[in-house]
Amino acid sequence: MESKLTPTVEDYLSILWVLERDGEPVVGARLAEILGVTPPTVTNTLKRMTRDGLIAVDDKSGPYLTEQGRRAAQSVMRRHMLSEWLLLRMLDWSKTHSQAHSIEHTVSAELEAALQNNLENPQLCPHGNPLPGFEHVVANWQPLLSFMTGDRVIIRRVHELAEQNPELLAFLEEHQVMPGKTALIVEILPFNETITLQIEGQSTTLGYAVARYIFAEAA
Repeated sequence: MESKLTPTVEDYLSILWVLERDGEPVVGARLAEILGVTPPTVTNTLKRMTRDGLIAVDDKSGPYLTEQGRRAAQSVMRRHMLSEWLLLRMLDWSKTHSQAHSIEHTVSAELEAALQNNLENPQLCPHGNPLPGFEHVVANWQPLLSFMTGDRVIIRRVHELAEQNPELLAFLEEHQVMPGKTALIVEILPFNETITLQIEGQSTTLGYAVARYIFAEAA
């Protein structure tokens, strides 16, 4: 079934899977914003996915993945994340997501298995997000805004929704806001919604809108 899905449907499956995993409501307007399409386009695509048995719709909570849809979504996410690891050998960290998105739809089951074996079965992608089945690995990591001024933390994860912005990823890489880096929280200013980090002697200020998608643990 997965091999017959269009790249567009696979993109929808990926986003639906991430939103469901995080317990976020699946709203048409939110999908349109994330995918960069119009609300009517979302409505039409969701109708086709319902017809094909990939999603069902609850009158109160909206669309959700069926078992068939969940398996397909997990396959897409796994292929994407394995592709990122392969590309990391040749590209900058900030460029792997967009390039993996271009090739994930063409990765066969045979190549997926080969990548998983060659990469020694990674549990996380290069941005720290969990491959399907390894959500428990990231369960205790908290958004940067959960910490306090003066805390020293280890950056662990840049959420999938932040990965959608290549300029943001390039900024984070330039300023070393990446998994594995130790950061000191220098300042949190609620009145203008910014948080300032110091990483390897360099200060970087992030808005709350970005900081909520960066996860860490106490150093």
